[in-house]
Amino acid sequence: MASADLRDELDCSICLSLYTDPVSLRCGHNFCRSCIVSALDAQEAARVYSCPDCREKSPQRPALEKNRKLANIVERFLSSQPDRGSRIFCTYCIKSPVPAVKSCLQCETSMCQEHLGAHNKAVDHSIIEPTVSFEGRKCSTHHEVLKYYCPVDGACICVSCWVAGDHKGHDVQLLTVACEKEKEKAKTVLEELKSEREEAGRRVQNLKDHEIKQRETSAALTEKVSGLFTDLREKLDGLEKRIQDEITRQQDQVSLSVSHLVRQEELHKDELTKKITQLEGLCKISDPLPFLQEDCGDISGRSCDVISEVGDAQCLDEDVVSLLLHGGLLHFADSLIDMKIKRKFSVMEKSDILLDIDTADNNIIISEDLRSASYTATSQNRPDGPKRFTSCHVFSSRSFSSGRHYWEVDVSQAEKWLIGVAGESLERKVAGNESFIGYNNKSWALTVNPGFGARHNNVFQHLVSDSPVRAVGIYLDYEAGRLSFYQLCDPIRHLHTFTASFTEPLYAAFYLFADSSIRIMK
Repeated sequence: MASADLRDELDCSICLSLYTDPVSLRCGHNFCRSCIVSALDAQEAARVYSCPDCREKSPQRPALEKNRKLANIVERFLSSQPDRGSRIFCTYCIKSPVPAVKSCLQCETSMCQEHLGAHNKAVDHSIIEPTVSFEGRKCSTHHEVLKYYCPVDGACICVSCWVAGDHKGHDVQLLTVACEKEKEKAKTVLEELKSEREEAGRRVQNLKDHEIKQRETSAALTEKVSGLFTDLREKLDGLEKRIQDEITRQQDQVSLSVSHLVRQEELHKDELTKKITQLEGLCKISDPLPFLQEDCGDISGRSCDVISEVGDAQCLDEDVVSLLLHGGLLHFADSLIDMKIKRKFSVMEKSDILLDIDTADNNIIISEDLRSASYTATSQNRPDGPKRFTSCHVFSSRSFSSGRHYWEVDVSQAEKWLIGVAGESLERKVAGNESFIGYNNKSWALTVNPGFGARHNNVFQHLVSDSPVRAVGIYLDYEAGRLSFYQLCDPIRHLHTFTASFTEPLYAAFYLFADSSIRIMK
């Protein structure tokens, strides 16, 4: 609807077609140049000129002002239409609109094939594809046709600009020549862009493939976890059944024993009742002779059969249940590793990591259990040796040259800390940065100093954590060339993973800052 309304506003009221080279009268009404020229020519004999729309009269032939803004609007409207070429008409075909085949920049007119043949006699004019907008093709300063290109200023210029204007003396080129050169440059850039687009497409596909792979990995991992917990539940259910069966067995044994005792006591009770009845009858005899002649047996009042009290045999043995539970849980813990291996989970058992006091700098105090290291300003005066650091470092006593290893470090007592792994050949007798773990190509570290990040070969990568890092888990897979750090919180968070080709034995490595201490967790 909006396009149709705009189309109505762009029609000349004389030819009822789109404006061609629109001009304005003093009254403000617009017409095609050829249409209003023909109308004014018809009024020439009467010497009175009037606007075809509002009939405003003028004793003199009115001047025609080109309406460049309206021409641009018509051009933009035509460019949005699918039949653009057929909507530009010949300026000279007045009686009926004829599609233009070319336009002349100098004359600012469009021509059909017939009028173009007559116009070709003007050999100096610039003939271009049909257009109704000539504004952008002429110099805004000299109002001449733009014929040259100035590479110095990157501008299209006219002859006057080159001869006497701002571009005087510049090495200019014809527009066609400059266009071909720029097209060659554009083609080169285009090829580069196409290549870059293909590369971007490959990266997009790689990312999509990666996402699919991770989804498949997630599904497989979910299935593995479900299978492991199914195994765990089966083991626990089996252990629970064994313990419950033992409790039931003991309960049945106690019930059987107590039932036997109850039957004995009931028989004893019946015997006592009979004896009581007999004695009560004797006590009612008043004649001494019959009373004394009656055989009443033992009248001492004591039971002939002495029945023991309830003993241990009639009680549940909770100690046996506890022993079964304890043994079952120990066996469950031992079989947990086998169950993880069965489900193809990596086993991250803690490695036994202790500190090597022979590597510790003299400003480090090592605890008796060889698990804690603290900074001290007082030198410990340890004897020097080939393993000892002169910077504030300490290594583990154990090295890793194969396999998978995992250990945990408590850093809660250090505002600044630097922990990781280092190769055996790390420089130990230099106090500068080149000996710090993470500051060379022989070590990899996680640090807070003061920013939080990962460092290798003195390249720092900033990391983000939702909460302060108080304890760190370190996992080393030597053959795979992977070193991973985890934040030990609830839940555990992955912090960073280094990938490298390890070529020498690696040690757990620690750097102590002033007023700080670290501890290897059991």
